[in-house]
Amino acid sequence: METIASSVEYLSRYYPIVVFGLLAAAFGLGTLLISYFVQPREDNAEKLSPYECGSEPVSDARMPFPVRYYVIAMLFVIFDIEVIFLYPWAIVFDRIGLIGFMEMVIFIALFVLAFVYAWRKGALEWE
Repeated sequence: METIASSVEYLSRYYPIVVFGLLAAAFGLGTLLISYFVQPREDNAEKLSPYECGSEPVSDARMPFPVRYYVIAMLFVIFDIEVIFLYPWAIVFDRIGLIGFMEMVIFIALFVLAFVYAWRKGALEWE
């Protein structure tokens, strides 16, 4: 019987999180429903015409993007995530000792090596 009481007490700590999640979901769904019912529904030729960055489209919409765009985007995401890992390490730097320091030296060395490799391959050049 004592385990049930302690389980209920433990789970009661999560009630504010559940209430917050329900309120967030209700707010999101509520604003979507209100905007659906309140929005004006007037279609005209100007509204239904193709639109691209404030000007009339001049070519086929299925024109491929250069692969270089995606490579630079992926490199940005990868390097950005790697830099994010430096913050927790800096917070606990005084408690992790020499082993943690050496692991981060290896991590940063791999990061620099990947950056140099991408630079040499010309992945960072934008033409």
